[in-house]
Amino acid sequence: MYKLAFFVPESHLEPVKSAVFDTGAGRIGHYEHCCWQIKGQGQFRPLAGSHPHIGAQGKLEMVEEYRVELVCEDSLIRQAVAAMKLAHPYEEPAYDVIRLEAL
Repeated sequence: MYKLAFFVPESHLEPVKSAVFDTGAGRIGHYEHCCWQIKGQGQFRPLAGSHPHIGAQGKLEMVEEYRVELVCEDSLIRQAVAAMKLAHPYEEPAYDVIRLEAL
């Protein structure tokens, strides 16, 4: 089992979550579409050669984003990450994939 966490602007929160859930990620027992999310502030500065969805090259940008966390079975994690990247508006979405241990 893995935990997938990603950061996404509010404008794309539901479409990105839906794309990930459509892979089968976010299932816990007899429940689906399970996740935890919190709003926060992200920052970045697009460098030369970037094509930012928000902001401009060389300018520090601060945006409201959500951190979304959900669990994903081993066999689905690559598909879930690919779906997140495809639905995400950012050129380089920030995300974490963490292997979980059963105790």
